[in-house]
Amino acid sequence: MTVVPISAGASIAGSVATAAYIVAALLFIMSLAGLSKHETARRGVVYGIVGMTIALLATVGVIVAGAWGQPQATLGLSLLVVAVVIGAIIGLWRARVVEMTGMPQLIALFHSFVGAAAVLVGWNGALYTEGIPANLEGIHHAEVFIGVFIGAVTLTGSIVAFLKLSARMSSKPLMLPGKNFLNLGSLVVFVALTVWYVITPELWLLIVVTVLALALGWHLVASIGGGDMPVVISMLNSYSGWAAAAAGFLLNNDLLIVTGALVGSSGAYLSYIMCKAMNRSFISVIAGGFGIEAPKGGDEEEHGEHREIDAAGAASMLSGATSVVITPGYGMAVAQAQYPVAELAKQLRDRGVEVRFGIHPVAGRLPGHMNVLLAEAKVPYDIVLEMDEINDDLASTSVVLVIGANDTVNPAAAEDPGSPIAGMPVLRAWEAENVIVFKRSMAAGYAGVANPLFYRDNAQMLFGDAKERVEDILKAL
Repeated sequence: MTVVPISAGASIAGSVATAAYIVAALLFIMSLAGLSKHETARRGVVYGIVGMTIALLATVGVIVAGAWGQPQATLGLSLLVVAVVIGAIIGLWRARVVEMTGMPQLIALFHSFVGAAAVLVGWNGALYTEGIPANLEGIHHAEVFIGVFIGAVTLTGSIVAFLKLSARMSSKPLMLPGKNFLNLGSLVVFVALTVWYVITPELWLLIVVTVLALALGWHLVASIGGGDMPVVISMLNSYSGWAAAAAGFLLNNDLLIVTGALVGSSGAYLSYIMCKAMNRSFISVIAGGFGIEAPKGGDEEEHGEHREIDAAGAASMLSGATSVVITPGYGMAVAQAQYPVAELAKQLRDRGVEVRFGIHPVAGRLPGHMNVLLAEAKVPYDIVLEMDEINDDLASTSVVLVIGANDTVNPAAAEDPGSPIAGMPVLRAWEAENVIVFKRSMAAGYAGVANPLFYRDNAQMLFGDAKERVEDILKAL
């Protein structure tokens, strides 16, 4: 029997892990590609799961091979197994019980864990410097400082996003005096402290930058209003990726660097796309609402008198329609109305009515939120269209059903230069022959902006729970 020395075993394990990391990285790239389309999204999720499983097993193998025969091997491996089991139990539990309406805030909370991990890895790298060559100490100190800063910003920023999305904190932007100076000043101080720490790595400097980054992360997201929160979620996703990449440099883990870079770059690009869709400045949003003033007007602002319609009247209008466009929003998700809405679309199509769905890029509070809900309800992909694909057809549409949407169909964005959402591309529902708006009340939407659509001559309000009202329409049909 051939006995392989410990050093040789560790070397072999390292080579196998490198190969496994390459495979995992390719699977992560395939996962992102798969998630870009409805038809391949499930396959993309599977690629991601398989890639992460391979990466985790490879990492465990390296740890076991490197510490085999040493006194701390059993303790280290035991702690790793306990951490993985606890994390898996919590993750499976949350995945089973969370509703789609709670997904945005859950994702924001998950981002905070990535930030916290980056901070802990950074502090560990600062306290444990054994084995670092003298000529690389400066680079190591810079990695520690930058990693802690990005992680801490992600941590508190994600917590504030969670609080805003779960209505535990006001969605209105925090407007501190000189808020732009505070944000830019914090970045200047961070650069100066980084140079100082690289030259003289004192522990108190790391404490200062940790506190500074925690405060900056809180202020950056608190300064952004509810209307821009979908972009914030994507932005925090990008931050968490860069935090993971920074941790990868500290841990000398190539896969963590690659994975972090994939998440960071894709999150940044998604944020840029969403900012274009909302006519927002990408730089201003990621800089904590830089240059954005406090919104004018309030929730109680009115534009006239509204008209109401009941389910029977809505059913009669839909029966006589030749074309119907349904524009869903967060209210549909809250009411879990996607299933009766899908049944309504099916019944109307069976009657010969052309039915399509118009999806705004930031409908709901998460990119793709409405698409997931409609796919869950088995709505055919070919009748679910993006805003740019359907906007020009709304003027020739018989009836537009606005189900739980508000800011994404607000004509103030196109007609009122003084509106806080001025310039934001919206679904031009008001151009249709008739509009039926499903809402619980006349209150403003999440962005806190009144909607003049509700008072248009061709618009009628159908009050109540969206799911119940759609079911009433089905009964009337």
